[in-house]
Amino acid sequence: MPVDALIAFVIGLALLPLLLNVANIFGLYATVQECEAQVFTLFGKVLGTLDEPGLHLPIKHFGPRALLVPFFGKRYKVSTELRQHYLRNQMVNSGEGTPMGVGIWYEMQVNDPEAYLFNNANPEGSLQANVANATISVLSNLEMDKMLEDRHSLSRTVRATVSPLSEKWGYRLGSVYIRKVAFTDRQMVDNITEKVVKRLVQVTSAMKQDGENRVGLIQSETAYKVSQKMAEAAATRPEVVGKALNDIAKTDPEVLETVMEVMEVERLLKSGAEVDVVPEGSSVIVSLGGQ
Repeated sequence: MPVDALIAFVIGLALLPLLLNVANIFGLYATVQECEAQVFTLFGKVLGTLDEPGLHLPIKHFGPRALLVPFFGKRYKVSTELRQHYLRNQMVNSGEGTPMGVGIWYEMQVNDPEAYLFNNANPEGSLQANVANATISVLSNLEMDKMLEDRHSLSRTVRATVSPLSEKWGYRLGSVYIRKVAFTDRQMVDNITEKVVKRLVQVTSAMKQDGENRVGLIQSETAYKVSQKMAEAAATRPEVVGKALNDIAKTDPEVLETVMEVMEVERLLKSGAEVDVVPEGSSVIVSLGGQ
């Protein structure tokens, strides 16, 4: 490679950043980032908007007038990313006159950069104020149970109320959700807590008493059924035993006599009476009774 060509190459590399900066200053090209829009104005009027990410040539989109923007106009960079905001402790009164603190969360995104820049001096603050006002308007004077339980439908109502205004200011309102409804009066919170605790104690005691009553009823019913079955068994036993003895007497009288002797011995043993056994064939005189 010739020395002159090498020197020219090195000088070109050194001058390239400077040339790019000069081209950028004079608006020969524009680099649009992700989730970004660039609005070009000239003499107070909007030339157009670039919202596709990448490298763009303004002169290609807006014509030769784009070369005058750096001198007689302005280029605005607007973020179009999705943003979230949470409003805390918006004060409302329930239908019962109870002061409540409401927290509401919502998403917002710029979908019309021109309207965002020129239709409202403070579009974000105006959107926040309208969300707060719509929340207070929708929730005020509602019954407390509805305010606590119907937050999904109330959130949709707030979004439907605010969306038309937000679109005029270049915003697209995303999800809106009432995340928190709380009491602000500490004394009222303590009173409600005390009432809930007392009610829980009453319910617990009632459940315990009901359980004990049910257990006692089951035990009494079981004891009654057991005693009934035992009485039936005791009443049936003589009949069964008598029938068995009759059958034995018909088939084998000797066995019957042996069974009767065994039964007699069992009764004597159970009675606890004293028994004197006299050997068979003894001449001893046994005296019964006392002197």
